[in-house]
Amino acid sequence: MRPRESIDELLNAPEGEHYQFKEWKTKDDLREAAKICCALANCGGGRLVLGISDKRPRKVVGSMAFPQPERTRLDLMAKLRVRIDFYTYDHENGRVLVFDVGSHPVGLPVQADDGAWWYHGDSLILMPEDVRWAIYAENPHDFSADVCPGATIDDLDSGAIEIFRKKWCDYSKNKRIKKLTVMQLLKDCAAVSDDGVTYAALILFGKTEALRKYMPHSEIVFEYRSKESAGPAAHRVDFLVGFFHSYDKIWELVNLRNDQQHYQDRFAVLPVYTFNERVVREAILNAVSHRNYQMAGNIFVRQFARRIEIENPGGFPHGVTVENILDKQSARNACIANIFQLCGLVERAGQGMNMIYETAMREAKPLPDFKGSDAYFVKLTLNGQVYDPHMLAMIKKTNDDILDALTTDDYYLLSVFFHRKRYAEIHRSRFGHLEELGLVKMTKRGIELLGKGIILLTDENGVHYVDNGADVTINDADEVVNGTNDPVNDANDPVNDPDEVVNEVVNRQNKILTAIKANPKITIKQISSQLGISKATVERTIAAMKNTQIKRIGSDKTGHWEVIHP
Repeated sequence: MRPRESIDELLNAPEGEHYQFKEWKTKDDLREAAKICCALANCGGGRLVLGISDKRPRKVVGSMAFPQPERTRLDLMAKLRVRIDFYTYDHENGRVLVFDVGSHPVGLPVQADDGAWWYHGDSLILMPEDVRWAIYAENPHDFSADVCPGATIDDLDSGAIEIFRKKWCDYSKNKRIKKLTVMQLLKDCAAVSDDGVTYAALILFGKTEALRKYMPHSEIVFEYRSKESAGPAAHRVDFLVGFFHSYDKIWELVNLRNDQQHYQDRFAVLPVYTFNERVVREAILNAVSHRNYQMAGNIFVRQFARRIEIENPGGFPHGVTVENILDKQSARNACIANIFQLCGLVERAGQGMNMIYETAMREAKPLPDFKGSDAYFVKLTLNGQVYDPHMLAMIKKTNDDILDALTTDDYYLLSVFFHRKRYAEIHRSRFGHLEELGLVKMTKRGIELLGKGIILLTDENGVHYVDNGADVTINDADEVVNGTNDPVNDANDPVNDPDEVVNEVVNRQNKILTAIKANPKITIKQISSQLGISKATVERTIAAMKNTQIKRIGSDKTGHWEVIHP
């Protein structure tokens, strides 16, 4: 934003693409004001001046428009997603109200009322296509590496800096980092230069007062919503502090309500946390390092019972789309991303989203969803509901060395066997690596998932087709997927109704635990009689509990039971 002018300077300013004068003595037209501010932003920023005539010689006429300018400012920022300030003058001829509008984000035109507006001289017009493409072609720069005018080392919080120091030292195993002065530490990670304190330093280490002054839109808002309906969140925490102070706290808030889902796999119960810690942390790191800090708006982390939505301003970085997000990397705030990498919060640039996708498939959960994203916001939904216990059971039984060898595409292809809603055409050649690992084999009919007897049928060209609109699972897809008599494919298998089965199994295990605590020498026959269940059922349940909840000390005849986790 430019320095505030005097009334005389405003009266003599040239009207055009950077200054717009409106008398608006009583007029309140937010829609028109939004168009004007939109055009000013697209022209590089400027001022909307109310209460001064637009015809020369200009004079102060006074304006009563927008009696609550702060509310108007917030409404305009919500519409345009650019920074806007305001100030007023008390002149003898009346009030003058000035809205100071920042420039459009680099590479992105601002829109209002479904159009990008522009000033051609004094005329307000829709942006010409050549101007729009010129903005798109602007070279993006790293805003986080820019020096923040006026900010000093005193604006940084020592506690946040020391959290970073410890993480960097522990990750790099470089003990020299412990002895560095604060200034040298911040210079070594490029958070501070000889020219001053960068925006990255404020975002990551800033004190609340400094952020409120220089970066009021760097806030992270956590909300827990117990209901889908609109309205106040059940729990809300606003973090306007250096990110290193809030990073762990945000996960702790998520983990407060991070329940386990249990799925039956024959005689064992598989526990899976709804929200994977590594995935949630990585998604938050992405939001902080890739958001556009020149746009108004905060990062939101909204937790529901079975999903988390993370929303950040700025749209995808230049060249990145939903379709190429696993292959295309573009760091919008490279200085922030580099600091994260130095201290091990991210391992390698560009690998985070692959990890998020792979973990979702490894835990048999839906893929990350970017529905609702646009040019001004990225919205990532992490669905924590396990959608296919069959796939979960298969992954759990697969050797760790094989799992580590799987690529993102391999996981993607494995999920096709279990849940094929997202897939259209897949050529059998893509399954070559899975065949090398011994997970599938090629047959005349198609690709078979070994150990499950599930086959993806292919045509004479080796292509497997799936109806994109279908939501098919292995139990209702006999025309496309053919299974053997493996019990896992039996539609009557209890795994097809996991909630009911899990409740029954967990209740039965709890009853057996209670019986063992009361009498550690109790026999299987006595448990069967006491609980009113068959001996075979008791034996199966105890087999699943051994070495996790209970263990046997001594022989079957003279020994006793010991509870591992009382």
